[in-house]
Amino acid sequence: MKKGIGHAAIGDAIDSFMLIKDATKGVASNGKPFLTLILRDATGEIDAKLWDATQEDEAVFVPEQIVKLTGEVSQFRGKAQLKINSVRPAQPTDGVRVSDFVEKAPVDQKVLSEKLTEIIFEMENPVLQRMVRAFIKKYQEALLTYPAAAKNHHEYVSGLAHHIVSMVAIAREMSNLYPELNKDLLYAGIILHDLGKLKELSGVVTTSYTVEGKLLGHIPMMVEEIGLMARELQIEGEEVRVLQHLVLSHHGKPEWGSPTPPLIREAEVLHLIDMMDAKLNMLNRALDKVKPGEFTERMFAMDNRAFYKPMFEES
Repeated sequence: MKKGIGHAAIGDAIDSFMLIKDATKGVASNGKPFLTLILRDATGEIDAKLWDATQEDEAVFVPEQIVKLTGEVSQFRGKAQLKINSVRPAQPTDGVRVSDFVEKAPVDQKVLSEKLTEIIFEMENPVLQRMVRAFIKKYQEALLTYPAAAKNHHEYVSGLAHHIVSMVAIAREMSNLYPELNKDLLYAGIILHDLGKLKELSGVVTTSYTVEGKLLGHIPMMVEEIGLMARELQIEGEEVRVLQHLVLSHHGKPEWGSPTPPLIREAEVLHLIDMMDAKLNMLNRALDKVKPGEFTERMFAMDNRAFYKPMFEES
């Protein structure tokens, strides 16, 4: 049986260290306070309830605090929930670090960096290549460490770079199948489409949205950055405007966050590849946590569907 909270089943007893990702105060129907904790380790996360929470508990059990706890995995409204029996803050003598509890991309940072460099060298359009090279140089460290989202897909260390490299791999195959596609434009759009998240998100440990991210969002911020970078590099021409459109439209619809729908062939393909990679990342990780013959938990980002793992698939 795989270890870690991401692989825990209903009824499992838990006795381990975990990291608090988020803590929210609440009041039960009997008037007593409680804490809702989102706990995580390197394999996943789970909601937990700490009933009859005291003011001391509220001060101690805060985000980025490592705790030692015991409890049992139960089910609430179709999702796993940890019923806490005992909990205490981790001590220096326990020998645990925050980095032990943060999920990481399945591909090493060095490999991701090499893949990004390879992509730049594949590009032939000098304007798009200069733009992409300048942005990767500007954000290299953050790009290789940040998640691609606060939740749902690629929400782990190096998730953004992993998402980009995976999308480019899909785009490369699609370009072979559909040679009419402008591969350089598609590559540039893929690399830049989510770079605004480096300002929208707070970091890699307990990822949340920054004030700038909440007020503006990663799409408008990145469209503005492309314009600023073009002026800095003294680049003019249609490539800049088209690249801005790819970023602006990559969510596909206004209700999904894009002010304009894709109106260029490569913009439509970018949107489709983005959705494909995000959804497969969510599905693969969810299915990895269940046995053949079982359903995953319902996933809000997948229209609240629970997916079945066929019996003939390997566990």
